[in-house]
Amino acid sequence: MINCKINGIPVQVAEGTTVLEAAKKANVKIPTLCYNPDLSPWAACGICVIKVEGNGKFLRSCCTPVSENMSVITNDSELVQIRKTVIELILSTHPDDCLQCPRNQDCELQTLAQEFGVREQPFPKQLRNLPVDDTTGSIVLNPEKCIRCGRCVTVCQQMQNVWAIEFLGRGETTRIAPAADVKLGESPCIRCGQCSAHCPVGAIYENDQTVMVWDALMKSGPDAKTCVVQIAPAVRVALGEAFGLPAGTDLTKKIYTALKRLGFDAVFDTNFSADLTIMEEGTEFVKRLTAALKDGMVDATKLKHLPLITSCCPAWVDYMEKYYSDMVPNFSTAKSPQQMMGSMIKTYWAGAATIDPAKIFSVSVMPCTAKKYETHRDQTMYASGFQDVDVSITTRELARMIKQAGIDLPNLPESDADSPLGPYTGAGAIFGATGGVMEAAIRSAYFLVTGSELKDVNFTAVRGISGIKEASVRIGGIDLRVAVAHQMGNIQQVLDEVRKARDEGRETPWHFIEVMACRGGCIGGGGQPYGATDEVRKLRMRAIYDHDEQQEYRCSHQNPYITKIYKEFLDAPGSPKAHKLLHTHYVGKPLFLK
Repeated sequence: MINCKINGIPVQVAEGTTVLEAAKKANVKIPTLCYNPDLSPWAACGICVIKVEGNGKFLRSCCTPVSENMSVITNDSELVQIRKTVIELILSTHPDDCLQCPRNQDCELQTLAQEFGVREQPFPKQLRNLPVDDTTGSIVLNPEKCIRCGRCVTVCQQMQNVWAIEFLGRGETTRIAPAADVKLGESPCIRCGQCSAHCPVGAIYENDQTVMVWDALMKSGPDAKTCVVQIAPAVRVALGEAFGLPAGTDLTKKIYTALKRLGFDAVFDTNFSADLTIMEEGTEFVKRLTAALKDGMVDATKLKHLPLITSCCPAWVDYMEKYYSDMVPNFSTAKSPQQMMGSMIKTYWAGAATIDPAKIFSVSVMPCTAKKYETHRDQTMYASGFQDVDVSITTRELARMIKQAGIDLPNLPESDADSPLGPYTGAGAIFGATGGVMEAAIRSAYFLVTGSELKDVNFTAVRGISGIKEASVRIGGIDLRVAVAHQMGNIQQVLDEVRKARDEGRETPWHFIEVMACRGGCIGGGGQPYGATDEVRKLRMRAIYDHDEQQEYRCSHQNPYITKIYKEFLDAPGSPKAHKLLHTHYVGKPLFLK
């Protein structure tokens, strides 16, 4: 332990602790801009500068470790002036169009300028008139607003291991762009949106499609649409943050009410189609497991049957097709819950409600920017004969719509989702957290294999924020080995182990692997409210599991509405009709193989 002083306050911290972290323990706030707790500090901006008593040195607190008997001053008139000058210099190369910026009133630079009383611009403006890049259709890069803090580059390269963007140029000409200056849509970008979630300003943001939703809601007469909406599991435990509520506040039934007041004709829940996903994916897994057992489990050289790898995350699907296309045979063909719901809305529900599917406008509210891409990824996303999901908006976009409509979300009465595509089990709810898909699958796979119910459905071994989790569960005389990985930078380690086993002719290390692109899973998605830290993610995650425990049914196969849809429409899990409407395929993109 190290003893030091922060503004005269004695603090004892572990060796290696930075001054910034020590100050937090002393309840002293040091302003930051380039720093983010998810990322390794690299002291780009200089706003967190502090003064060391005794030698008068100015150091950057985010990357300076404390030393024994170190005494630090974090705030005096000289430090305030230094920080204010740094902000003014940044503003000299930054546009002043705050009113049109997507981060207006939610911008870290704007907040700092207000806190430090920046009212004039002492330095001449040096704007570069760089073009906006919206070629991904999911996220938008506006390099003119970039403050060169480097957060997005660090996220893309270190956290996500995608390497879609980097620094180009030197000195005053430095800017953020894909390598070789190609368009973002031509880069390895997987549209996960973590760059936008970590950008402190409006340089990277989601492609706002709320205008399309408003237009559909407002149409009348012969052009009128039946507007239907679904909400993802993770949205309900994060949306409240945009309205000043604590992280992890569960607003499920208030969100239903808000969506009805916005004008949607039917409100469904993606948790229901998560249950449907488990029935399809679980059935697929049992078939593969049975086939592997017939082969004596020695199938690693061909990867013929196992491991089965989840396919709910579109950013992960894009990554796999680019970097691990040799594992396409191991990918579950089950569509994501979003796309299953879209297909069911325009087939099963449209028929039951006697509505022409051509007149249905289907919207999804997702914690994810990659879901925008998924809606038109390939022709299997048009299984109904139409685009199954017309528009996917993020949690942040829904928050803006609710505010535009003048709806007081926190004080709304509660209501229920509509049947038959609304009721769900706890297993569907936990899809929003890393490990949730695996836990939900095991709950039903156990039943599908043994014909009996699990006595304890809480499979806690796959829960938590650890980047890679491994566990084993006994099912029908088989020790089923599973792995869960989230945050793309952790995925390579797992898949390389599978590749190594295959190359050496050994049995695969795991039979079932869950992958989610974002840290914490969907609760930390690129379209969630800004400011997520591990503390925030854990609160959202806790709320997801609390929601699970409150449900009458906690296993997907127990959902009576799931049983009903198979009996009346889909025939059986894995049936030809289910495959046509609920499954997809994948295509390798060898340009990005490594």
